[in-house]
Amino acid sequence: MPGWLPRAMVLALALYACFQLGSWAFDQLIGLLTNVLIAFFLALAIEPAVGRMAARGMRRGLATFIVFIGLMIFSAGFVVLLGSMLAGQIVDMVDDFPEYIDSVINWVNHTFHTELSRVQVQDSLLHSDWLQKYVQNSASGVLDVSTTVLGGLFRLLTIFLFSFYFAADGPRLRRALCSVLPPARQTEVLRAWEIAVDKTGGYLYSRGLMALISGVAHYILLVVLGVPYAPALAVWVGLVSQFIPTIGTYLAGALPMLIAFTVNPWYALWVLGFVVVYQQFENYVLQPKLTAKTVDIHPAVAFGSVVAGTALLGAVGALIAIPAVATLQAFLGAYVKRYDVTDDPRVHGGHRPRRGESAVSRIRRALGGPGQNPPDTP
Repeated sequence: MPGWLPRAMVLALALYACFQLGSWAFDQLIGLLTNVLIAFFLALAIEPAVGRMAARGMRRGLATFIVFIGLMIFSAGFVVLLGSMLAGQIVDMVDDFPEYIDSVINWVNHTFHTELSRVQVQDSLLHSDWLQKYVQNSASGVLDVSTTVLGGLFRLLTIFLFSFYFAADGPRLRRALCSVLPPARQTEVLRAWEIAVDKTGGYLYSRGLMALISGVAHYILLVVLGVPYAPALAVWVGLVSQFIPTIGTYLAGALPMLIAFTVNPWYALWVLGFVVVYQQFENYVLQPKLTAKTVDIHPAVAFGSVVAGTALLGAVGALIAIPAVATLQAFLGAYVKRYDVTDDPRVHGGHRPRRGESAVSRIRRALGGPGQNPPDTP
């Protein structure tokens, strides 16, 4: 046996053990790493506000605390307003539920020539097997729901804590990171950090502006239709449709449709049609223009980044995908050498003319007239 073989086997086993240990640690810490990533982007989002307040002489810790308090007050006010609206609407729907059942039963009896009654329908529902199983599963799942809620609160607290430290100690964090790098690398890291702050802030600015436009448009529709709680519903549609990726549009449109249905079932169809039409206007007209001015990323790249982020990190990846890709694109654009494009018609989608062929000959050849080559004869 060669003398190096035992050492190579020991080294291979040690590397394999380190790989297994690293994989196990990564699987155990994936939740914490995701929370830290969210907190980092949240700190980048509030960095401009904190920086302006710190430039005026305020301590960064106090400035960060004031920004977080403002965000928490706004979020709590929105949740309380929306919750009070939903509570009132749920009470009204429960009171009017017998009338809805009677109208549906009358329509079924008239259309299919049946003789159903509300008492029969209620008895069949109360004594059905699937309802009893659902009640049993719901009773057994109360503990799971409580655990999920407590876990979500703990995760939210962790994100806020890390984002507070990232924002309050931003200069100290950058100084600690640059202290282990050579001067040339320090410049690149600081440049990347600055680009990340600009792109994240631009992304949130564009989303906030689109949320404002969407809220105003839906508010006008709801006021015209006479749907109650139009301001709260408009704020709901604007925020949820813009800051919850992929399914945010459907969640945002479902609540106004439900409230409109309590007023008039046809109003729900009007709301659905308006949501679909406005979504197309936003995707193809509004969003490309705002994205080009704030984030400077192509709509196709933005859509692909959201899909990739969803596949990697779920909803969190979809939320931070666009600012991350915009930051990477801007950072790489500073180091990619570009050249002047030649004046060729093919750049603009045209065809290169053939040499030695006049324009008249090309037109005749295209139209099949005289001047084209005679067909080959056997």
